[in-house]
Amino acid sequence: MAVKVLIVDDSGFFRRRLSEILQPMTDIEVVGAATNGREAIDLASRLKPDVITMDYEMPVMDGISAVKEIMRTNPTPVIMFSSLTYEGARVTFDALEAGAVDFLPKSFEAMSGDASRIKALLHDRIMAVSGSRRGAAASKASAPVQPVARPAKPSVTPVKPSPISRTPSPAAPLKKDTPSAPAKQEIKRPPSRKGQKVNASVVLIGTSTGGPVALQKILTQLPANFPKPLVLVQHMPATFTPAFAERLNRLSAIGVKQVENGEVLKPGVAYIAPGGKQTLIERSGGSARVKILDGDERLHYKPCVDVTFGSAAKTFPGKVLGIILTGMGADGREGCRMLRDSGATIWAQDEESSVIYGMPMAVATAGLADDILSLDEFAARMVESVS
Repeated sequence: MAVKVLIVDDSGFFRRRLSEILQPMTDIEVVGAATNGREAIDLASRLKPDVITMDYEMPVMDGISAVKEIMRTNPTPVIMFSSLTYEGARVTFDALEAGAVDFLPKSFEAMSGDASRIKALLHDRIMAVSGSRRGAAASKASAPVQPVARPAKPSVTPVKPSPISRTPSPAAPLKKDTPSAPAKQEIKRPPSRKGQKVNASVVLIGTSTGGPVALQKILTQLPANFPKPLVLVQHMPATFTPAFAERLNRLSAIGVKQVENGEVLKPGVAYIAPGGKQTLIERSGGSARVKILDGDERLHYKPCVDVTFGSAAKTFPGKVLGIILTGMGADGREGCRMLRDSGATIWAQDEESSVIYGMPMAVATAGLADDILSLDEFAARMVESVS
């Protein structure tokens, strides 16, 4: 059965071009188009689409308001189209918090020209999110989070946004052979290690689709005196990561910033790996230092979870807590394998609380997870266990 898609955009050109790209796909059916958020709410109720593509700046009702109402009345996976700008990033994160599942760069140049790459990307994302958990678990995950008390933060220096690109960033997969989630297998849940201490020099978290909201939920529940540095690897365009760091820093008691080349990681600070680059963890005395590289162009993701996790396995063998959260594909599995072989501890998110159960499933089915946790459990377990 074809996946039913509702297109929402006030641009007639964009609606037509998107329809032209999707219509030939035998496994996707465009069932309707709306010119504003109010129409989108009405059509979502009447047409019951499997996926909605949504612009954010529209007359009558904007996309974020529409997403909130759709999540309240007819929860449906929503993919936001976003401009690759700093302000576009900030609006996109608001949409994700409102309940949208994923986002794609809105490029009129790509849509009006050769659509082969954007066609593959659209197909893969639509098919993936059509099976996302948009019911109770996803709605709960997208609910506003109450942060912990906010004492004085460690000093962090904000990083200026990268120059605006008019084309999709390398951080956004564009190849036709985009890795899909591994075939679902029986997962043997390991015994819970609740209460067991984890001796870690650094905490690493890798995630993709659904990650911005998941990371926000975890970080806003950590105290300012969290004893270790955290490095967050989120698949995201280069122009988005500075705005993401700014948002998390504003909401969290711990400091959050985009990490810089050569920076020594400090306890109680979460460092966002910059989009479009690769982030490695090196040793500096007894501390961790970051090295930022352009990386191999053959690598599918920039930043890549496997690259960061693998470097930490060599630098701090046995002294890393690696966490894999919601996301498409299997990035992080081989990095977790290297960490686990070094004696490190691995936690993975469970299926029930994941928006897309790809990355954590890849780790769990490979038998690499020491524990499988619900999104709601991570922050408390980190505070309880990390020493």
